[in-house]
Amino acid sequence: MSRFAPLFEPPYYAVIFTAQRQHDDLGYAAMADRMGELAAAQPGYLGVESTRDQGGFGITVSYWADEAALSGWKAVAEHLLAQKLGKTRWYEYYTLRVAKVERAYSGPEGRM
Repeated sequence: MSRFAPLFEPPYYAVIFTAQRQHDDLGYAAMADRMGELAAAQPGYLGVESTRDQGGFGITVSYWADEAALSGWKAVAEHLLAQKLGKTRWYEYYTLRVAKVERAYSGPEGRM
């Protein structure tokens, strides 16, 4: 399985979620797996890239076709529940950023 999300033709959107998990994160892994499955089934979902270190610091970037796809994902009831649990149980701190991707290329040769 590739660690990289597919490279799509811009423009599209990236949601960058950076978080520090609590030490007691019971149930987090199952919910994270479920959110991955649920997101992948949403209209406009393009892919995801995620990494986490041993101390619980992680970065997840999900890619979406357009703002309507972002709004749709944000409104999914199960996703809203996961957000609430993240705020009250699992995350010590987090940031979320939404960016419009205007250029994309891969490498090592990159853009020539």
